[in-house]
Amino acid sequence: MVDYRQEIAEIILPATAGFSADEIKGMVEAPADRNMGDYAFPCFKLAKTMRKAPNAIAKEIAEKIAPGDIIAKVENVNAYVNIFLNRGHFMKNVVGEVLSQRERYGRSDMGKGKRVIVEYSAPNIAKPFHIGHIRSTVIGHSIYKIYDFMGYETVRINHLGDYGTQFGKMICAYRRWGNREDVENEPIKTLLSYYIKFHEESEQDPTLEDEARAVFTRLEQGDPEEVELWQWFRDESLKEFGRVYKMLGIEFDSYAGESFYSDKMGRMLDILKDKGLLVASEGAQIVELSDYGMPPALITKQDGSTLYITRDIAAAVYRKEHYDFYKNLYIVASQQNLHFQQWIKIIELMGYGWAKDCVHIPFGLVSLEDGTMSTRQGRVVFLEEVLTKAVEKTKEIIVEKGVNTDNIDETAKQVGIGAVVFNELANSRIKDYVFSWGKVLNFDGETGPYVQYSHARLASVMRNAGGAEAEQSLAIDSAGAGHITGDSAFELAKLIYKFPAAVADAAEKYEPSIVTRHIVDTAQAVNRFYHDEHVLVDDEAERSAKLALVYSAKTVLKNGLGLLCMDAPEKM
Repeated sequence: MVDYRQEIAEIILPATAGFSADEIKGMVEAPADRNMGDYAFPCFKLAKTMRKAPNAIAKEIAEKIAPGDIIAKVENVNAYVNIFLNRGHFMKNVVGEVLSQRERYGRSDMGKGKRVIVEYSAPNIAKPFHIGHIRSTVIGHSIYKIYDFMGYETVRINHLGDYGTQFGKMICAYRRWGNREDVENEPIKTLLSYYIKFHEESEQDPTLEDEARAVFTRLEQGDPEEVELWQWFRDESLKEFGRVYKMLGIEFDSYAGESFYSDKMGRMLDILKDKGLLVASEGAQIVELSDYGMPPALITKQDGSTLYITRDIAAAVYRKEHYDFYKNLYIVASQQNLHFQQWIKIIELMGYGWAKDCVHIPFGLVSLEDGTMSTRQGRVVFLEEVLTKAVEKTKEIIVEKGVNTDNIDETAKQVGIGAVVFNELANSRIKDYVFSWGKVLNFDGETGPYVQYSHARLASVMRNAGGAEAEQSLAIDSAGAGHITGDSAFELAKLIYKFPAAVADAAEKYEPSIVTRHIVDTAQAVNRFYHDEHVLVDDEAERSAKLALVYSAKTVLKNGLGLLCMDAPEKM
């Protein structure tokens, strides 16, 4: 596809002095107001080198640019050169590119030969899969989708929280107050009730905490009875988690959680010792990090048991040796910023140059309207409940409005779950937010259902034009492009053109909301075009050109929704 910034830079270059084409390209911008041109070139940076006022430079440049295939006209406004594209050329180029790429439009091979690990979701075994987990889960899965789309070999890892003192607490509670039948009937809710009871009872009897620590120590040492109970809790929990992942359409390549690295800690401790990094401190072992502006990192406790940070160090080394990653991405809440800064610095101090390739991608926290969530106090909103309610409400709306769909249940699932996912990915990932049933189940405005409906509307147009057969025969030439140069068609095509760049930007910034914003803008442009233009006209050349644009927009919406882990219904 033509790189219009590059082409404009090459055209402007002869009228400048002392600047490269890349520097000129970097100055070319897209005005927010389309009356100021499709592109604009500000001349402020040229003033010092060219020893002229920016306004005078802009006037000279504008006078030297003649209209041609790419540029229709040029206007000089103060210190700016405003450039208006030749719409026919642009439409033929953009629509032609989509028709040549088809469903691959927007994809890239920039990641070819590079492996990226994406760690996300990571719920704790035997604890609720609550609304707070949705952020890591869908942000991580979207980042995986984006990197896969960019041609990287991606590995999806669910680093389960399946180790630690909390399992000592759970085992203690089960032995004191639990029974097998209740756990098998409702694993998570039952185990959660045990966990809550443990903390209630331990306030009255602090020795329970010592008992739990002793149980975990035995578990870490491989005691058969403790391991058997732990494995059962893990298996039952995964069954419940699996239902939620299935609803979201999410799969993983590995469920290697913290426990997977339990036999790999000894080697890490040996390396830390050999490097002179381990320091004894009140019976425990730490790595001193004050020289790097951080508090010391606790590596082993007084009883010799390891911690989360020790297991993360072992996991990183294992992944580099096993996968030889290009990047190792961790989608984990911003609460863990210090934790990641510490262990990545420790990896670096251990002599691993690839420490710089381990990237923590933080996100904001979810709280409830009545305060923060607390597993210990049982104040959580189950994610499965949120997804189920969203599907139920969507089905009610479909029935009430008599929506045309071949499968009500399937459409309700696609739209309802899509609404929840889109709500998570609509804003910058770093923002905190308060969970509200009203907001999640509101389908009005700039929402997932709005984008899905826009796609379905375009799909309807293509069906009425002949469906798959019509799609396969689509083509665009210069004469046809002349029929789609109206304002709404042109603005839609500009968004189609920018889609690959939006995906690349989202990958670079680890920010799915860039894609979300782009497809909302595209959906709005789709509906303006649909309002302004009649597509299925009698004139064959005009009809064909407009259908080619419809197909191009439909492709962008479908691919964009796919990157957000959402379906694109054909009927809605």
